[in-house]
Amino acid sequence: MRLLHTSDWHLGRSFHRVNLLEAQRAFVDHLVRTVREHRVDAVLVAGDVYDRAVPPLAAVELFDEALHRLAELAVPTVMISGNHDSPRRLGVGAGLIERAGIHLRTDPDGCGTPVLLADDHGDVAFYGLPYLEPALVRERLGADRAGHTAVLRAAMDRVRADLAGRPDGTRAVVLAHAFVAGGTTSDSERDITVGGVAAVPAEVFDGVHYTALGHLHGSQAITDRVRYSGSPLAYSFSEANHRKTMWLVDLDGDGTVTAERLDCPVPRRLARIRGRLEELLADPGLERHEDAWVEATLTDPERPHEPMARLTHRFPHTLSLVFEPDRAPEDPLASYASRLRGRTDQQIAEDFVAHVRGGDGPDAAERAVLTAALDSVRLDEAAREVTP
Repeated sequence: MRLLHTSDWHLGRSFHRVNLLEAQRAFVDHLVRTVREHRVDAVLVAGDVYDRAVPPLAAVELFDEALHRLAELAVPTVMISGNHDSPRRLGVGAGLIERAGIHLRTDPDGCGTPVLLADDHGDVAFYGLPYLEPALVRERLGADRAGHTAVLRAAMDRVRADLAGRPDGTRAVVLAHAFVAGGTTSDSERDITVGGVAAVPAEVFDGVHYTALGHLHGSQAITDRVRYSGSPLAYSFSEANHRKTMWLVDLDGDGTVTAERLDCPVPRRLARIRGRLEELLADPGLERHEDAWVEATLTDPERPHEPMARLTHRFPHTLSLVFEPDRAPEDPLASYASRLRGRTDQQIAEDFVAHVRGGDGPDAAERAVLTAALDSVRLDEAAREVTP
């Protein structure tokens, strides 16, 4: 059985001030063309169909168009909700839509109920695990504790229990939206940290033949059987070096998996350039970036006059301007952003406590209070997104 694994469409998202709807429409065209040309047997969409819980009308219309075009191909599609989606909104009409071969899996209670498809070798069971917010689904799934690992283990226990009752030789595919240990992140993914921990071990998915992951925007293989497709478009300059692809996966009759990356259309290249303004304007080696979307980091000791206007004269598609003056790390004027780069909210909060105390950071009890406060804010945002 030939599968096309994609995820993280983020319909409705823009790139800085650029509307990406036409680029997203070009991706849908490419997706449909790929399904037809490569004789795909099933399409897998591993969450974050939309960029936010209440997407703009144009994004909803594009999604509707995508569903109609996939249904017209008579190729089954299995789709789950991600942490950016509203499960209830995305799942509206799922029963009716399923009659057209579009299988929406947005309810955690359905983790152990597969979509069954068949080929010459027998059944393939597709289990959809939508994004599982631990505090909201722990009791429903019977997880023994809070946290991403615990709720995913509980969901996978349901998967394995159902699979154990099926005929020998039944192959199994799981779709999940999660941060799996070993994955490489980018700046455009929403933090899903719970209690300071976000990543789950890949071993959670043992017992199935292929796991189609969503959430991380870089295409990557955690193992031969556990893969991220990544987003089809770049959504931050941290993805400048990404190769945007989908996985074309062949699942043989004995459960053997082979996978090939298929490139997605690129609306415009991304470039990150860095240096003093006059150097960037004069450097002949930067000519190749003149038609790219550009993020320019200026290292001039003092802010130059009208830097954006001067940059866009040479690089007309400059979208982001960052100031990081060349200063010694101990200089009190050193960039605050540079000191925070790569640090989690928890680490920043703990550093602030240490700063105001003159060196002593939080003790274990205070650290727990900070963790609880940060988790409470994140959970409140998640709860609002699943409320109809």
